[in-house]
Amino acid sequence: MDNRLYGSAFMELIDFILHIDQHLYEFIVNYGAWIYAILFLIVFVETGLVVMPFLPGDSLLFAAGALAASTGVMDPWVLIILLFIAAVLGDTLNYHIGKYIGPRVFELNSRFINKQHLVKTQQFFERHGGKTIIFARFIPFARTFAPFVAGASSMNYKYFISYNVVGGLCWVSSFIILGYWFGNMPIVKDNFTYLIFGIIIFSILPAVFEFVRHKFLKNKNTSSTH
Repeated sequence: MDNRLYGSAFMELIDFILHIDQHLYEFIVNYGAWIYAILFLIVFVETGLVVMPFLPGDSLLFAAGALAASTGVMDPWVLIILLFIAAVLGDTLNYHIGKYIGPRVFELNSRFINKQHLVKTQQFFERHGGKTIIFARFIPFARTFAPFVAGASSMNYKYFISYNVVGGLCWVSSFIILGYWFGNMPIVKDNFTYLIFGIIIFSILPAVFEFVRHKFLKNKNTSSTH
């Protein structure tokens, strides 16, 4: 029974992500200006709780920008300001949760936290330092795990908050502006689901590249020792 419930919830989430423009439009029709609060909450939870990395991010911002242009209910500048605040507050909360739990989080076995994602994010930190907070904004899952790992690794908060602010502003403003300017073009509106697929694939390309590069270097080092 539990597996069926989880499966049903998963399929509903997939449907929400792939048809996010339709679902957000329904929210606008049903709740009007309360859509601001709904979007704020989604962005805050996705960036603020390490157990919620599966919530939509890039596609949500793009769709919000597109609907701001088509419905006139939402002001794009208000969207940028509110969701920027949500993104910064979310990362800040996630950082402090990670800091509270500390390094022992890497030894935890939890069904709610993917340990492999944590380890990969930590390795990304080791290569790119604090800039990881900015880069991770544009990578699904890493966006949620990066501030958590930063806190668990005791990253200096002064540096963290500066990267947090820059990354949050770049992420939110870029996708909302892109959605506002291009989301209502006929070719985009008629193929919005495919565009969402494209955004997701494009977002995970850096992670795929890092994985392939890491595998290549590992195999190269292994072969050189023989």
